[in-house]
Amino acid sequence: MQCNPDNVIYMDNNATTRVAPEVVDAMMPFLTDYYGNPSSMHTFGGQVGQAVEQARGSVADLLGADASEVVFTSCGTESDSTAILSALQTYPDKRHIVTTRVEHPAVKSLCENLDNLTGHKHRVTWLKVKADGTLDMEEYKASLSEDTAIVSVMWANNETGVIFPVEEMAKIAKERGILFHTDGVQAVGKIPMNLQETDIDFLSLSGHKLHAPKGVGVLYIAKGTPFIPFLNGGHQEHGRRGGTENVASIIGLGKACDLAAASLTDENTRVRALRDKLEQGLLSSVPKSLLNGHKENRLPNTSNISFEYVEGEAILLHMNQYNICASSGSACTSGSLEPSHVLRAMGVPFTAAHGSIRFSLSVYNTEEDVDFVLEKMPAIIENLRKMSPFWEE
Repeated sequence: MQCNPDNVIYMDNNATTRVAPEVVDAMMPFLTDYYGNPSSMHTFGGQVGQAVEQARGSVADLLGADASEVVFTSCGTESDSTAILSALQTYPDKRHIVTTRVEHPAVKSLCENLDNLTGHKHRVTWLKVKADGTLDMEEYKASLSEDTAIVSVMWANNETGVIFPVEEMAKIAKERGILFHTDGVQAVGKIPMNLQETDIDFLSLSGHKLHAPKGVGVLYIAKGTPFIPFLNGGHQEHGRRGGTENVASIIGLGKACDLAAASLTDENTRVRALRDKLEQGLLSSVPKSLLNGHKENRLPNTSNISFEYVEGEAILLHMNQYNICASSGSACTSGSLEPSHVLRAMGVPFTAAHGSIRFSLSVYNTEEDVDFVLEKMPAIIENLRKMSPFWEE
């Protein structure tokens, strides 16, 4: 059965976003007429190369960076791995990594593999989070040592939207001669950034989280940061990432960054207000529901709410009947009985962690979308609780 996209209430933007129509329009000529290789010496390819450089400038403007610091990759995961592995190769005598227990799997899985890698003796410190999803800065300071090669901490959590103080953390790392990487995938385009005023060495972003296509990302590498490429090959990206550029998607990402810069105020006012209306409406109309994450220190579009004594995947299935798209904080949909590692790290009660739903809005959401969800959700939860052996009125 197919779903008509015109009838969808889409609130799963932290998973992926709609490609903006303006982005599609910008990409199309480079899928049809302007197909030259940007590295070619002839004019036909050279004009494609100029378009890539223009897109690089758009990304840099959104980040508050210099265009020379922007390296195009295939995705956020590649960018994360590139930054962390580069640091470990740059400082082979330093085997220590500092990260958090609530990182995205792109960082978490890599660090787990390095932690367990036989013969390499890498050591990972996993920073805890408080009940509201925030970090203990004293624990962070105490975790750094002479053996630390890199700190990798996400700018904003993908499940709760909680924002971490990465600028302050980068400054502390810099004072101790330690490289600092942040997974900025969820934060870029949602909150203002000016990387040139920070001590951040590496930042990762992914196009499909800000209305560009899937399959394109960026690794920001601050000027002067020692760097060893992950993908070796041709001279593309000034020798920092081999492989012919994904031109059309890069052009799309550049346009998406222009749009994101223009809509930052809307994101932090109108979208935030819609998020707050949705959140307050659900918390007030559904008994035994609770907000996961710091109430204020969050991305403007993200709300993670637990509905006690029901299962997240059951909620999503009932929401799906109304074409409402969101995500569960539980990993049950992947066949695991374990709730989200983020919520477990926060100490969310078992009865609530399994029933968590992440709503993540975008500039395309409307007040009518929010009203529709508020109309349907209370009955969905009430009906599921009637079937739950753990629910007691």
